[in-house]
Amino acid sequence: MKDFVIIGHKALTTGDFSLNDLPGSAGRMDILCRCVNSALFLSHGMRRDINVHLVLLGEPDPGKVVRFNGEKLKYLNPDERSSGSLIKKALERDAIEYETQSTPGVYIRRAGLEDLLNEFKEAGRDIYYLREDGEDIRECEGLGNDAVFVLGDHMGVTEEEEAIIDKVAKQTLNIGPISLHSDHCIIIIHNELDRKEA
Repeated sequence: MKDFVIIGHKALTTGDFSLNDLPGSAGRMDILCRCVNSALFLSHGMRRDINVHLVLLGEPDPGKVVRFNGEKLKYLNPDERSSGSLIKKALERDAIEYETQSTPGVYIRRAGLEDLLNEFKEAGRDIYYLREDGEDIRECEGLGNDAVFVLGDHMGVTEEEEAIIDKVAKQTLNIGPISLHSDHCIIIIHNELDRKEA
């Protein structure tokens, strides 16, 4: 199972936001919704071997992780309102140390980036950090179907977050010579791995 970790620096950590204003009232939740859709949707189906972890760091209660599990996911349509609605429902639940399911295939818990990445590392997973000055993904040997990819949002990654990532990352990768949006990066990563598997 491949995992995508996306850091949402301004993403609201309560369900008190309007689905009609995901960029504003929800703290650029639209970016995270696009990442969810890019990670999970195919033309006529869904990638069932994917987990998407949204690390929510916005007000009023930072330090929550919402996970979309492609294998069990239901009620997700390919639009931002749909994924935004599932995130909103998750945030309306109390986040505790352990995951609780809000809707089929969507889970929430209290955790931060360091907690999540350390769990992957302890499980023996290979973690890759996406950054413009990394090694070309096409030159990366051993990139497999159990990889974990870490991406920032429109604000990138802070120095503190980068130090956390660097401690556990197997490698820093880039997907091309120009900077792209996080959701576009996810699609290109899928394409590279799909081509390797073909």
